[in-house]
Amino acid sequence: MEERLQDLQRRALAELARLDGAGPLEDWRITFLGKKGELAEVLRGMGALPADRRPAVGMVANRVRDALEAGYAAQRELAARAADEARERAEAVDVTLPGRRNPPGAEHPLQRVIRRLEDIFVGLGFTVADGPEVELDHYNFTALNFPPEHPARDMQDTFFLTGDLLLRTHTSPVQARTLERSAPNSPLRIIVPGRVYRRDDDDATHSHAFTQCEGLVVGRGVRMSDLKGTLLAFARAMYGGDQQVRLRPSFFPFTEPSAELDVRCIHCGGAGCATCKQTGWIEILGCGMVHPNVLRMNGYDPAQVSGFAFGMGVERIAMLLYRVEDIRDFYVNDLRFLRQFAGVVL
Repeated sequence: MEERLQDLQRRALAELARLDGAGPLEDWRITFLGKKGELAEVLRGMGALPADRRPAVGMVANRVRDALEAGYAAQRELAARAADEARERAEAVDVTLPGRRNPPGAEHPLQRVIRRLEDIFVGLGFTVADGPEVELDHYNFTALNFPPEHPARDMQDTFFLTGDLLLRTHTSPVQARTLERSAPNSPLRIIVPGRVYRRDDDDATHSHAFTQCEGLVVGRGVRMSDLKGTLLAFARAMYGGDQQVRLRPSFFPFTEPSAELDVRCIHCGGAGCATCKQTGWIEILGCGMVHPNVLRMNGYDPAQVSGFAFGMGVERIAMLLYRVEDIRDFYVNDLRFLRQFAGVVL
């Protein structure tokens, strides 16, 4: 029995010295030190020994076990150290290597246009307002003179979340919210850039999610001529100092009278081209005098104050400025498209 134990120790330690890696070491431990390993198998034979020999064999077995466990612990430490060194070599960084230069980013063209719109209108005395994109039917429609059965509601093609909750179809709800929380008949001058949503099929000129910039002015004696003058100042600041504008009659439930604003074509100067369809003019926004019902429903007295409002599509402005033919280019995150705006000053 003692010789068998000594032979087991020699074989186990010799094999242990040849091992490399945590996996083979674990296999070795199971083979020699496991509950069903070779050492346990030898020790199960001690029951057949005479009683006077068992203490001596037990001492030898304990020495063998201690030697195998010590060898295993030492080899495992060596394996762990080797693994750490290999990992450090693999993760080593040569600090003398030149760094990789990240290409400069560019402001998104839509954000660039929004920033320009804010700069222009803040310079005209407006403040920037904001509101929720998930809106109540009351603010999106009712407070803006859309009765429940009004056919103009169908024009919006709305994303309804519940019976009374929806994704706003325009930024005009911020007008109603601002009027509602302001002191009655107090003057206002705000612009509202933001995302809006409509059930629409995406194509080169339409998107189910797009960006608008709304404007609202309320005060005593506000007239249609003030609206035209404000929009002329905006057009000249955006498109050039000699820009011309014209108003054409239109319809919006929340303004009366309502109009569409055209600017002289920024590409042909009014001579006629493919962009303006040979007319010399390009439509850029809708506008009008705030409907008395809108003022009245939101706590203002239309006999004391009046106002005007306007709204434009930011994508429309950007497409004209940058000659972009497909609105989807703004949203697909194609770096080839976006890199064109690096260093561009609006």
